[in-house]
Amino acid sequence: MKKKYFFLLFFLSIYSIGSAQFQLSEDSEISIITAGPGEELYEAFGHSAIRIKDPVINLDIIYNYGIFDFDQPNFYTNFAKGNMIYSLARYDFKYFLANYKRDQRWLKQQVLFLTLQEKQAYFSYLEKNALQENKNYLYDPYFNNCATILRDITKSILGAKVEFNTHFSVSELTLRQLTNNEIHWNSWGRLGLNLIAGTKLDRKASFEEYMYLPDYLYSSFKNATIFINNQPKKIVEREDFILNFSEKKIETPLFNPFLIMSIFSFLGLWITYNDFKNNKRTRTLDFTLFFMSGLIGCVLFFLWVLSSHSTAPNNLNVLWSFAPNIFISFVMLQKKHYKWLQRYLLVLLVFLAIIPFLWLAKVQVFPMTIIPILVLLFVRYLFLYHALFASKK
Repeated sequence: MKKKYFFLLFFLSIYSIGSAQFQLSEDSEISIITAGPGEELYEAFGHSAIRIKDPVINLDIIYNYGIFDFDQPNFYTNFAKGNMIYSLARYDFKYFLANYKRDQRWLKQQVLFLTLQEKQAYFSYLEKNALQENKNYLYDPYFNNCATILRDITKSILGAKVEFNTHFSVSELTLRQLTNNEIHWNSWGRLGLNLIAGTKLDRKASFEEYMYLPDYLYSSFKNATIFINNQPKKIVEREDFILNFSEKKIETPLFNPFLIMSIFSFLGLWITYNDFKNNKRTRTLDFTLFFMSGLIGCVLFFLWVLSSHSTAPNNLNVLWSFAPNIFISFVMLQKKHYKWLQRYLLVLLVFLAIIPFLWLAKVQVFPMTIIPILVLLFVRYLFLYHALFASKK
């Protein structure tokens, strides 16, 4: 949620919390609201929320579990550590609607087929969750987000009466494939998400795990069944298109990852060719390659070992972004050649050679846009290995 709307929603969310004492009427409706994707990375997957509407008591409230604030204390530190605090905001649906109308994002509504008692249970549950002491939760983009929470609330309230159809899980996609399907392959967002995620994203997702995406939550409810007197009935009583905007086509940025990395790789390969031809070594190139790959490796190591990001461990991107490279980069500025450096380079070459096999075996799928960098690193390491070997003769 953009910062400029956070404070408005904060004040709206705390008004009239005491309305939990209200009894919903027979005309009340509980709806799953699904929103289309937006332009920002955190909007790229769409959004899910719950709406409770009762014209008899003049109630029309949205319960939005997707609120965060960039200005909360230690936001960026907590984000880096994986301690992302999100909040449930409760406010008039008209403000929610206006926000998506302004951004021209579509909205769908699925009105659930529930008894009055079940509607009241939803209402009580959400009102209790919206209290100041209950509204914050530890966010996880895959396992505890705005969509999975709605799934879990429904299962908590309806229990064995609700049955979600598993039809879409037969495609056996991984969490990484599900994520990549939502973002353009040649975008900085997709590159970043794939760099920081380890092998956990490369296992087949269960049908419930599909529901971390609002689109699949929508599909799950569309095909879900509720049992009434042991008789199955579709849980979605009615579907409405509240806003019918077309999804905006995402344009590939001019300075996209593949272009930038291809240019850098071409320059590096051209310098390496000239170094080989002229029997010299461009130390600034070596420093840049080792320092940057080492720096990325340090970030990935931090996320793996020192953060609580659920998908950061076992990240095989560290095979090419090797953290010790950041120290070796300063050695590469020197003219002196150390005996151990050739063995170090051999290890790096072996690591790079392993990556295609891990990729083909789908142990971990690497970002497509780093291929030019992998080629450059392998050629440069090979050049340095032979250059150091030749210098020892």
